[in-house]
Amino acid sequence: MSYRNKTYIAFDGDKDMHYYRLMTAWKANDGFSLNFHDAHELNSARDSSQEESIKRQLRERFANSKLLIILIGESTRYLTRFVKWELEVALKLGLPILAVNLNNSRSCDSRCPPIIKNELVVYVPFKSAIIEYALDNWPAEFAHLRNQGKTGERHYVQQIYTRLGL
Repeated sequence: MSYRNKTYIAFDGDKDMHYYRLMTAWKANDGFSLNFHDAHELNSARDSSQEESIKRQLRERFANSKLLIILIGESTRYLTRFVKWELEVALKLGLPILAVNLNNSRSCDSRCPPIIKNELVVYVPFKSAIIEYALDNWPAEFAHLRNQGKTGERHYVQQIYTRLGL
């Protein structure tokens, strides 16, 4: 098995691409320590005859992933063709999931995809400092909680946000 050191990011490629691009700008300009897999640059064609080919390529990207970030926008909960599938794969592989709310909510809300509502997932707003904090801390926290048999929504306490200047 290959060494897992990348972060897989899932999002609505039609409506939320600018948030992903902003994260790439954070990485380039602010030293944001995130190694991306952009699942949406694999193939710009969206016809159904290529769905299995795209999923095969996405599975390869999962092989190197240590964590999945899901950018949750207004339509994310309705995306069943790829985003739901990506979440299913992450859950099956036991990957930690970091849910980033584009509406800046700190918890699971009505935009959350149903498949992760009762899963061990940490929710944060779309702010670089808390995303980076979660990237540094959530994988170990997830492993510890999972070993204890814990499930359900997680979020960071106010003291963490205060310490990060948020």
